[in-house]
Amino acid sequence: MGVPSDEVVQIRHAAAAGDPAVVTVSCPDKTGLGCDLCRVVLLFGLSVVKGDMSTDGRWCYIVLWVLPRRGRPGPVPWGLLKDRLLQLCPVAAPFGFDTADLAAAGLQDAPPPAPRLFLLKLYCFDRMGLLHDVTRVLCELEFTIRRVKVSTTPDGTVLDLFFITDARELLHTKSRREEAYDKLESVLGDSLASREIDPATEDMLTCLQACPLLTPAVMEQMFNTDLIEEQSITTRGDNAISVTTDNSLSSVHTLIQIQCGDHKGLLYDIMRTVKDCNIQISYGRFYATQNGRCDVDLFVVQSDGKKILDQQRQRSLCCRLRMELLRPLRVALVNRGPDTELLVANPVEVSGKGRPLVFYDITLALKNLQKRIFLAEIGRQVVEDREWEVYRVHFGEEHDLSAALQSKIVGGVTSMLMGWD
Repeated sequence: MGVPSDEVVQIRHAAAAGDPAVVTVSCPDKTGLGCDLCRVVLLFGLSVVKGDMSTDGRWCYIVLWVLPRRGRPGPVPWGLLKDRLLQLCPVAAPFGFDTADLAAAGLQDAPPPAPRLFLLKLYCFDRMGLLHDVTRVLCELEFTIRRVKVSTTPDGTVLDLFFITDARELLHTKSRREEAYDKLESVLGDSLASREIDPATEDMLTCLQACPLLTPAVMEQMFNTDLIEEQSITTRGDNAISVTTDNSLSSVHTLIQIQCGDHKGLLYDIMRTVKDCNIQISYGRFYATQNGRCDVDLFVVQSDGKKILDQQRQRSLCCRLRMELLRPLRVALVNRGPDTELLVANPVEVSGKGRPLVFYDITLALKNLQKRIFLAEIGRQVVEDREWEVYRVHFGEEHDLSAALQSKIVGGVTSMLMGWD
């Protein structure tokens, strides 16, 4: 088997402050690779200001010009970013072979096993921003938060249950757990009463899957496309989105042209949508202007290698892309008995993965708004044949929120998620 060299991923650092770094990936192609790369770039707090990608179906070449997002904590760990991008790239076939040969011989790389799941249990004394501080530590440690259950007792004691996986796959070792404990103790200080990390058991996994379902009224509020259009008009002034298809410019490809306002993870949202619609990109170009607008050209084919000629499928694809760019995540405040509940729905890709750092952004927005979190949990639910990761946050019975404050919370969380802050 061939071994990818360091040249599979190259990072050219910015020549001057404010200039973008250039990330270049050259490797064998695979389905969804562009989406996976964009997810990692988003995970590292980077914004893509320009992009070019091309593939012949066997080999792909991707160049991304990236800048650290405003407010990103600390310097970018470029070496770690390169390692994470390399892990996504398929191994090159030996000379004289291609990926089809390897597949026929049963020698292709096997998919990696599912990461081991662990339970982090924290007992803390409540304070403003506590949950965000914990979330920030877990993100810095490269832990992925799979599920969360947070509860607060009347005396101010908080029990945090985080079901997590480790990108480094070392959480079974004592040294890695001690690293996590030290980091948590350093950040939380006297607020931390006890901490414990254990492998998740079958009973815990059963609990992991349990999640209260959204009511029909709430689903109407969060997923009705007409309501989303109205909410977007009042939430953000620059919502002009144009998505068109053109079959006249290429004999073998359909051109998808997108013009829209920029937001955090825009290129990731485009790539995941195209992948989920089973569309393959042969060539793509992305450019973000200084006035906050983006232009995207994608030359694509269907999974059978042919142009998209069916007009109904063209319309469906354009509508799907427009909605995913208009509101990639759904945010709502609803009354649940005496409590007020914040709901955020994050679309899950066909691969089972979703947008990273959503819980981080939610808790940071609430910390900035000086809102304490009484209860919180993460679960998954299928809505109209699509799976969504649903984040629930309760503020407690004593929080009687005025209409103005409710609007401020929804606006603040939405702006943080979309990078409009």
